[in-house]
Amino acid sequence: MSRKEKHEKLVVMGVITSAHGIRGEVKIRSFTETPEDIAAYGPLLLDDGPQEVEILRLRPTKGAFIARLKGVEDRNAAELLRGCKLKLPRERLPEPEDEDTFYYSDLVGLKAIKRDGSPGGEVIAVHDFGSGDLLEIRPEGARETYYLPFTKEAVPQVEIAKGRVIINPPKELEEDALKRTGSGRHKQRRQKKNKARQAQKTPSDDAEKA
Repeated sequence: MSRKEKHEKLVVMGVITSAHGIRGEVKIRSFTETPEDIAAYGPLLLDDGPQEVEILRLRPTKGAFIARLKGVEDRNAAELLRGCKLKLPRERLPEPEDEDTFYYSDLVGLKAIKRDGSPGGEVIAVHDFGSGDLLEIRPEGARETYYLPFTKEAVPQVEIAKGRVIINPPKELEEDALKRTGSGRHKQRRQKKNKARQAQKTPSDDAEKA
């Protein structure tokens, strides 16, 4: 299995943003639907592995959690984990119960098909910069990308089993990406909206994910 294939099977559950105090605690930002559920999934991979960490205790702080990790006993050890993403293999996560909810990892790589049936490119990433989910799409024949709000209007259908999403993009977004491909300019970020998620529910539901 290649590193890329391995990475695609992992779902980001959270990220260690900094060390906290002198006793080895860290600050974690959780991406699970119920934030404290990040501690309920058992050992989590650091980045793409193979190293794992287990969250022993969590306590809330503003916009994050302070966590005690198994085997991390001092600030020096905690500092080494700064910026590490906490991941879980996709197969350990339950399927979404809501048909309009998806894991980010399930959306990446889907073909984008326009409503008229013509090819629209590929979903290369899913982002949330603060005001909703965005699909990052690379149009056919382009190196550059554009951001499409993950809303019913812009993305009326998601067909995971068929490996595609049906999109309704403003014509100017595609044209701009193609122009920037031709001119060599860097891509520009756009605004967002909607609903996909990296992690949801708790393993106790016995049909969970992240």
